[in-house]
Amino acid sequence: MRNANVSPLTTATSTALLTDRYELTMLDAALLDGTADIPCLFELFARHLPTGRRYGVVAGTGRLLEALRDFRFTDEQLAFLRDEHVVRPETIEWLADYRYDGNVFGYREGELYFDHSPLVTFETDFAHGVMLETLALSVYNYDSAVASAASRMTLAARGRPLAEMGSRRTNETAAVAGTRAAYIAGFAASSNLEAGRRWGIPTMGTAAHAWTLLHDTEEEAFRAQIEAMGTDTTLLVDTYDITKGVETAIRVAGPHLGGVRIDSGDLPSTAAAVRRQLDALGATETKITVTNDLTEYAIAALAASPVDSYGVGTSVLTGSGHATAGMVYKLTSRQNPDGSWTAVQKASAGKGHRGGRKDAARRIDARGRATAEVIAVEKTAATQPDDRPLLVPLMQRGEALHEHLGAAGTRAAREHHARVLEELPPNGRRMSSGEPAIPSLFV
Repeated sequence: MRNANVSPLTTATSTALLTDRYELTMLDAALLDGTADIPCLFELFARHLPTGRRYGVVAGTGRLLEALRDFRFTDEQLAFLRDEHVVRPETIEWLADYRYDGNVFGYREGELYFDHSPLVTFETDFAHGVMLETLALSVYNYDSAVASAASRMTLAARGRPLAEMGSRRTNETAAVAGTRAAYIAGFAASSNLEAGRRWGIPTMGTAAHAWTLLHDTEEEAFRAQIEAMGTDTTLLVDTYDITKGVETAIRVAGPHLGGVRIDSGDLPSTAAAVRRQLDALGATETKITVTNDLTEYAIAALAASPVDSYGVGTSVLTGSGHATAGMVYKLTSRQNPDGSWTAVQKASAGKGHRGGRKDAARRIDARGRATAEVIAVEKTAATQPDDRPLLVPLMQRGEALHEHLGAAGTRAAREHHARVLEELPPNGRRMSSGEPAIPSLFV
C-alpha cells in the first residue's frame, strides 16, 4: 500500500529506475531470506585517481541529494517491474513505499580527493542502501570527472576567466550537470541557460559565425549586433579574414568595444597580432577571448599570450581525456545480531577494498600545504593540531542538509574548492602526468 503522506512524483521526475536490474533482484532475495533489514555501511570511493591525474575534485553531491529525494517509485514504474517480472509481487509492495531514510556523510562538495578517499558513506539497512549504487556512481563519476578537468583548466588559466560552452558535445542532461561541475571547479560562466536557471550560474553568449554569414557583409552583421547589444558586446572576428575583421569591428563599434573573439588559427601568434592591432587602433581596453577546442594544455600554452578569457567546450564536458572518475560503491560493514559490527571487504585481485567505518583528514604542514590524506579505520583520523577533518553530514534520517542544495549549495561548493585548492603542494599544480600530489595513508 502506497504511503499517502509521500508526495507523488511523475515518472519523468522520479529517479527510481535510473538503476541496474541486479540491485532490485538483490533486494528481492534479501526480503526473501530475511537479510534486508541488516544495518550496513555502503561506501563510495575511487581506488585510484585517473591515470596521470595528481588530484580529483568531488562534485555531484548536491545533485545526488536531490536525486535521493526523488528516488521513489511511481505507479507506472511499479507496473513496469510487475509486467517484466523483475521482482516478486511482495517486493513490488515494498517498493511502493520506498524512501531513503538513512544517514549520509562524506566529503564536502568541491573538496579534493585522492586514492581511496571515503567520499560518501550511506548508513542504512541493506535493502535501502543496495538500491542506490548505480544512481550514486552515475552522478559522482561524471560530475567529478568534469570538475577535475575544469580545476586543472582553472589552474592553467592563472586567474583569467573561463566560460563553459560545451553543451552541444554531450547529451542535454549531462550538459546541465557538467556545467554545474565546471562552475564548482572555477569556471566563471556558461552558455547553458538551463544550468543558469537551475543552479544560479552566470550565463554568457553573443553570436556565432551563422550571424555573420546571414548578412551580406561582416560590417552589416557587426552593426546589427551592436545595435541590439551595445558596444560592450564581443564580436566574432574570424569568419573571413581576422585582420579585416578586427579593423571592421573597431570602425563600427569605436575604440570602446567590449571584446573580440578568435575561434581559429594558431592562437598564440594570432592573439598577439590582434592585440597589437587593437592597441594601434586605440582599442587598448578591448578584451580578447579565444575558443577553438581548448584543453588545459592549450590554455597553459597561452599563459604568455595577450588573452583575457577562454571559452572551453568539448574537453571540459568530456573530462578532458577521463570521461569517468572510476569510482566504485561497496559494502564495507554490516551489523551483527548482538549490535557489534563486522568489517567486510572484497579480496579480488586488483579490485579489493578495505572494510570498516572510515574517517578522513587532510594533513597540513606549517606552510598550509597538504602532505597526506589520512584515512582511519574504526577510529579518528585527525590526530595532529593542523589536521583538517574531511567528513561532514550530508543527509540525516533521510533529510538532506540544506546547505548542500540548490544554487546556494553550488556557490558554497565553488567557494570551498577555491579554498582547498590553495592547499595543493606545487607538484599538484603541474599539468604533466604524475603520481597523486599527496599519498593516502591508512591508519
